[in-house]
Amino acid sequence: MTKVLISDKLSKSAVDVFKKNKIETSYQPGISKDEILKIIHDYDGLAIRSATKVTSDILEHAKNLKVVGRAGIGTDNIDKLAATKNGIIVMNTPFGNAVTTAEHAIALMMSLVRMIPQADHSTRQGKWEKSKFNGTEITGKYLGLIGCGNIGSIVANRALGLKMKVMAFDPFLTQEKASELSVEKVDLDTLLKNADIISLHTPLTEETKNIISSDALNKMKKGARIINCARGGLVDEVACRAALETGHLAGAAFDVFVEEPAKENILFDAPNFIATPHLGAATLEAQENVAIQIAEQMSDYLNTGAVVNALNYPNVTSKEAPILKPYVSLAYLMGSFLGQVTQEGILSIKLELEGKASNIKDLPLMASALVGILEPSSVSVNNINSSSVASSRGISLSTIKHERRCDYETLLKITIKHEKGERTISGTLIAGNKPRIINIQGIPIESDFPKSALYLRNYDKPGFIGDLGNVLGRQNINIASFHLGRRSIGGEAIALVEVDEDINEKIIHEIRALPQVARVNPINFEQN
Repeated sequence: MTKVLISDKLSKSAVDVFKKNKIETSYQPGISKDEILKIIHDYDGLAIRSATKVTSDILEHAKNLKVVGRAGIGTDNIDKLAATKNGIIVMNTPFGNAVTTAEHAIALMMSLVRMIPQADHSTRQGKWEKSKFNGTEITGKYLGLIGCGNIGSIVANRALGLKMKVMAFDPFLTQEKASELSVEKVDLDTLLKNADIISLHTPLTEETKNIISSDALNKMKKGARIINCARGGLVDEVACRAALETGHLAGAAFDVFVEEPAKENILFDAPNFIATPHLGAATLEAQENVAIQIAEQMSDYLNTGAVVNALNYPNVTSKEAPILKPYVSLAYLMGSFLGQVTQEGILSIKLELEGKASNIKDLPLMASALVGILEPSSVSVNNINSSSVASSRGISLSTIKHERRCDYETLLKITIKHEKGERTISGTLIAGNKPRIINIQGIPIESDFPKSALYLRNYDKPGFIGDLGNVLGRQNINIASFHLGRRSIGGEAIALVEVDEDINEKIIHEIRALPQVARVNPINFEQN
């Protein structure tokens, strides 16, 4: 039975979703890393929030693990490279707490410009310091968004409702989308120089780490304010403290910090600074939403192969998954053929799709084909990491979709260029789901993918079939099926011979010695 471990505190609704999908669930919030290491090999899925650190050693122990699901958007606590290496899908729920986090950013902004926490503290001490807490209106002010994705776009919408003007820096934001959101798309320097308030809504990456550096702070207008509800590390905390002390920054409000839980921080006693303990997603609605969403996503993947909100694999809907499945299998088998007959260094791989195949997602097919091609020379290749393995070897990848009629209802063709030339294979699906070879090296040949076979390239001369039969007969090797193809009479020909027994090197040597044979390879096809 499929099993999922929940190692962080999630709404019990998640357990109900797994149960409804007939997935056995072990709810163990707060379980230690050592305990996880002992039991993780028993589970197909791991559902977490931010407390569990999914490290490389956990993933190495997780021999049956297929998916790690993060109830929330941030995945800094998951070693995604190790997950990819081990063929494990990493999912998150980028939409489940977007509204809640955006609302928290707006709440911090209002608190900051009106100094509400400080005024509250002063008033409850009986001081009544009205003149000390003169605030600033936000109407007509410029809000600068660094990141304008799911959360940033909601912040923009709320800010526009408050009659602010909004500009955004986001390399992935198109001009069309910016116009749709009614925000001004700008470069980072323009945003820094003109924004009255800057709110960060971007992941923490090598490119975004300390994106608000001392240099960036110096470019900001005097009296500007910063909101960070995204990730600790986006703002240089030491430089921010200095800017608050000099008054260059009028204020800052952070929900996230470089070190969490933040029991101590250089910003805590800085002037005009507001801190909250990573509350961005901390509403009942958000926690319920992300728990249900991650359970549904993981259940769909484990039960149907549907992939939603994955960070290391193309998304595949539950409707697409059954359609893709036979194509993925066909691509793997075709790749397996090429991988087994190619000893030369591979330079490039091209996948071509025709007929019905041109209307489906190509990335899962390429990933599966790469597994077949790379398996003979790579022990640890899988559908999740095959593209990165190919890239690490300098292999260029390309896909072409031909929107044209072909001789078959659907067609896949894979071409590999290697150091001495190129090899091709074409395949189709018979009756919608039965994989079949239809062409090798430009030579028509009809064959399924037999478990054990011989692939031969030979000269089309009389006596070849008899000579081959004699060699196999002497070794008590039974021929199950024989598929032939040729370019022209007396010219180059190919054969795919299905046999009932394994072929050893001695038999290969005898076949290779036949005068009509140009090459011979033992081939084994296993369904992926």
